[in-house]
Amino acid sequence: MTAEDAETAATGWSWEYDGYAPADERLRESLCALGNGYFATRGALPECVADDVHYPGTYAAGCYNRLTSDVAGHRVENEDMVNLPNWLPLRFRPAGGEWITPDTATVLDHRQVLHLSSGLLERRTRYALGEGQALFVRQQRLVHMGDPHLAALRTEFTAEGFAGELEVEAALDGGVTNAGVARYRDLDGRHLTHVHTGSAGPDTVWLRCRTRTSDIRIGMAARLTTVSPVSDPPDATRAVQRVLLHLTPGRTIAVDKTVALHTSRDPAISDPLAAAVSRVGAAPGFEELLEGHLTAWDQLWRRADLEVPGEPGRILRLHLFHVLQTLSPHTADLDVGVPARGLHGEAYRGHVFWDELFVLPYLNLHFPEVSRALLTYRHRRLDAALAAARAAGRRGAMYPWQSGSDGREETQELHLNPRSGRWLPDRSRLQHHVGSAIAYNVWQYCEASGDTEFLHTKGAEMLLQIARFWADSAVYDEGLGRHRIRGVVGPDEYHDAYPDASEPGLDDNAYTNVTAAWVLTRTLEVLRGLPEPRRRELLERTGLDGGELEQWEDISRTLHVPFHDGVISQFEGYGDLAELDWEGYRKQYDDIRRLDRILEAEGDTVNRYRASKQADVLMLGYLFAPAELRALFGRLGYRLDEDTWRRTVDHYLDRTSHGSTLSGLVHGWVLARARRAEAWTFCQEALRGDIADLQGGTTGEGIHLGAMAGTLDLVQRGLTGLETRGGALWLAPVPLPELSSYGFAIRYHGHWGVRLRLERERLEIAVPSSDRDPIDVRLPDRAVSVQPGETCRLVLPD
Repeated sequence: MTAEDAETAATGWSWEYDGYAPADERLRESLCALGNGYFATRGALPECVADDVHYPGTYAAGCYNRLTSDVAGHRVENEDMVNLPNWLPLRFRPAGGEWITPDTATVLDHRQVLHLSSGLLERRTRYALGEGQALFVRQQRLVHMGDPHLAALRTEFTAEGFAGELEVEAALDGGVTNAGVARYRDLDGRHLTHVHTGSAGPDTVWLRCRTRTSDIRIGMAARLTTVSPVSDPPDATRAVQRVLLHLTPGRTIAVDKTVALHTSRDPAISDPLAAAVSRVGAAPGFEELLEGHLTAWDQLWRRADLEVPGEPGRILRLHLFHVLQTLSPHTADLDVGVPARGLHGEAYRGHVFWDELFVLPYLNLHFPEVSRALLTYRHRRLDAALAAARAAGRRGAMYPWQSGSDGREETQELHLNPRSGRWLPDRSRLQHHVGSAIAYNVWQYCEASGDTEFLHTKGAEMLLQIARFWADSAVYDEGLGRHRIRGVVGPDEYHDAYPDASEPGLDDNAYTNVTAAWVLTRTLEVLRGLPEPRRRELLERTGLDGGELEQWEDISRTLHVPFHDGVISQFEGYGDLAELDWEGYRKQYDDIRRLDRILEAEGDTVNRYRASKQADVLMLGYLFAPAELRALFGRLGYRLDEDTWRRTVDHYLDRTSHGSTLSGLVHGWVLARARRAEAWTFCQEALRGDIADLQGGTTGEGIHLGAMAGTLDLVQRGLTGLETRGGALWLAPVPLPELSSYGFAIRYHGHWGVRLRLERERLEIAVPSSDRDPIDVRLPDRAVSVQPGETCRLVLPD
């Protein structure tokens, strides 16, 4: 453990914070959030309200609202994941005294523990009351993993050195706004309206409201249980419950708050409020709730088992915990995508980007039903993508860079540079490579799961329309004798135009063109493999004919990939850009991850320089194994030998500022095969991205889900070289000295709990007993077949 996170003690299955540190509260609240795939709540202290230190927030997957704001002289429309009514509030004070919070009272001791194995958040705080008196507060919180609509909070009060009365007030607060991200605060964040409260019995209160434009109805009910009578005084925007506890020295009194949440997006209900009141009324006590919650978590951990020793292992377990809280088996019943910042905060407004590219490969091998649901979210929005392409004068499907409720483009047109205070044009909607990411995930899911039904129906439809978009976007250049794709932005994001250009966009981004060629090639392969009746249906519905297929074949072999100085160019003209004084900027600014903001504040632009925010060309080495990447370039008529790729890796490694949490992940993955000695540095950066808040305050606005899932996949597929293709498991391990012993279980083609264990030069594969066919395993030097009920032990070549 480094000095940077010395205060964070993680032992086995817990993640702990000692002491109260206001400056760290936002980070802790994100990393201690609890969720179940349906909704999540940040780890804020229940006695604290939203202010500059604390930000309680509750978010339901797929619950968005659209508002228009006046910003920098423009009318700007934004759709946000809505901060729902706050169910946490539970405050306390000595009778007639001031409400106690860690910001207004003396904190003698404070510890917050996230129990990963049980999905339980525990806090223990001792408040000084003066004259040797203290109040000890212990709380246990859960967001139920078994019943996705329930949450519970147990609070225990113990008087130390005094006897007296303690007033306790619990509430459901409907007066919340979206205000968790400072740079969005010029935007309208008042998403809730028509807030009403009431009681449903002696111990239960309720709150109902709706979103202002999307008109999602929200129902919330809370039951308070303790030894004293509960009252519910009226309040306009809060459903309030109060109780007076009689404390005596050393005696602990518990107050249990059980909450139910429903929205009108839920299936099989007629009224969210009636459903919430009914559910909370039928909910058992805290102990029984906890028992069911623990059982659900036990089952999840068995399916997602990952054994990695030491510090990397404990961080990976935290990452897995947050992935499972955002995308659990409950997600399979919802119409939602992959929120880039989880359900943990309001950064990126809860939008869906391309982060599923880093998330689904992990889920495919553990929770394929969740992957299928996330891809179905994309299929349901295929019509919107078709409409967007038509509006742009293109055929096929043009998926949005940022997606939300209905599939329209949600990317903002302006973004704020906090360093300069200026609102600037946002051109990231030109990242059309998001379509290739969707196609890649369709293919990877079907290869890992064996789900031919999805591939032949929804999958084939998406692949066809994404391929059609790329084919229609490609323009033949007579001089080059090749097809070109112009006016795009690549994964780098720093470069969105040529220096001094009047129009945004770049030509022939290598990543975009190569992945477009891959999409065309794979789609042709899928179409050839479709059952003839299904193929006829698809061609009839889409008007696809033989001439168009011939065009796809040609474009898939002739897309232009630029080179300069013996390396792959990030885009045409990249080699003409100026070199940046990297050493000078590091000396001047220390942290230059957001180099784009630094240069803009200086009146300059990163578009003038060979400088990348994150992996762009090198993303190709992340998506494709070396042999497949060589074959892709070969199909395009280029020779990509080992030396060229190594020079390309070196070139961009020296010119990347790593302004994204995904950057360390991709570079660690690529370097594990290209320059193994340096790989671990970047793997560590990927592991520490959120826990150390390497991007400077961003984690407090929500975790980086793609980076977290990507680190899991780094162990699962990156270091093992695991590929699922051709009905076989392909393995080509590249053990790092720092991580040469690990194991995990996967679900593959109907086999549950297939265990892989790597111990330096040894590989063990155990297939549980079942009625399934044997698993074919391919290694660089041999092929083996492992029968159900069999364990295969192999010695790997040096």
